[in-house]
Amino acid sequence: MQDSLDAGGETSDSRTNPLIRKLESLAQLSGGDKAVLERISANPHIVETGTDLIRVGDKPDGVYLIMDGMACRYTLRANGTRQIMAYLIPGDYCDLDVALLERMDHSISTLSTCSVVRIDLNTIQELLRQHPAITHALRLATLVDEATLREWVVNLGRRSAEERIAHLMCELLLRLRAVGRATNDSYALPVTQEDLADTTGLTTVHVSRMLASLRQRNLIELSGRRLKILDLAGLEALAEFKSDYLHLGGRKAA
Repeated sequence: MQDSLDAGGETSDSRTNPLIRKLESLAQLSGGDKAVLERISANPHIVETGTDLIRVGDKPDGVYLIMDGMACRYTLRANGTRQIMAYLIPGDYCDLDVALLERMDHSISTLSTCSVVRIDLNTIQELLRQHPAITHALRLATLVDEATLREWVVNLGRRSAEERIAHLMCELLLRLRAVGRATNDSYALPVTQEDLADTTGLTTVHVSRMLASLRQRNLIELSGRRLKILDLAGLEALAEFKSDYLHLGGRKAA
């Protein structure tokens, strides 16, 4: 996308654009800022489930923005086992400073059918030069990503199996709320038990047992690929979930 990023006003879709909603939960944006973000996130393409957007060892060629669906960062061990290190939901993008890397040190893959925009590196550099408010919001989002990764380390290292899954469910609810993808404590969870196992360091059998336990406690309801949290306070108490690391401000209650 080589066109100038100048824009005169806010477009009508900014209230539903997940990138704008994500960044507005962190910083104030002008109408012109939102119009620029609308422009760079326009014309997404559909990517099927299980597709690598970029693989470990690849030379980065742009920044991938998820507009719909769910993707993940992951790495593979020599024996083929996978560790998922982050979920990318609508409004999330990968590696703002990816141009600094010679080669990717992890892979990014879709966990569901996704709507994706690839933003070329020149556009990103122009964005950072010309739009300080957007740059500020993007940097804050990067700090939140780093804080989330630290919380995931605590999840793997110190929480029980049931607590790990409960914590992840609470986190996703607030992140999806912030971009308008959760309603009444319910949201699409388009991941398999194998995906959850690779996220939480558990076996699929153990994940199945923990999901059954959460259902029996009347904390959650899973129907198809949609999760409904029946008792958010109870789930948060079980996971010892505190949302401070997400830095959502007032948006988390919206």
